[in-house]
Amino acid sequence: MEGAMESLRRDFAGLRSGRANAALLEPVRVEAYGGEVPLTQVATIAAPEARMLTVQVWDRSLAGLVEKAIRDSGLGLNPAGEGQTIRVPIPQLTEERRNELAKAAGRYSEGAKIAVRGVRRDGMDKTKGFEKKGEISEDDVKTWSDVIQKLTDQYVKKIDEALSEKEREIKQV
Repeated sequence: MEGAMESLRRDFAGLRSGRANAALLEPVRVEAYGGEVPLTQVATIAAPEARMLTVQVWDRSLAGLVEKAIRDSGLGLNPAGEGQTIRVPIPQLTEERRNELAKAAGRYSEGAKIAVRGVRRDGMDKTKGFEKKGEISEDDVKTWSDVIQKLTDQYVKKIDEALSEKEREIKQV
């Protein structure tokens, strides 16, 4: 369940909220060295200003490919190259784009809830399996089922709280 929360945090970090954040470019993949590699393996990403990211490419020959990868990433960014440094201005979000990002955050949180429920199902199946083998009693199954359900409810609540926080951050002008 904690793994689902961590995955959700990474997904939320990649959603633009109007402020520059180096995690925004982490999912970008660059065609380099005969394959696709994460941007973080060919460059350093920094956020020197609230509305600007800089990408310092380590290999000058990859600067154009990095620029193209950022432009084609679907993030709505327009990078400007200056040698090995690429400046990526973060444009002001429109109301329509904010709503799209909020919907994406909702999809990410629903995926996390599904993962948490999958963990709950696995836990319930294991306790029932132990009961069938005679390793635990019916009362123990009930006790453990309640514990598993409480944990599930706690994580679903954490996911909902993280979603409302992210939506508030996205909608903030």
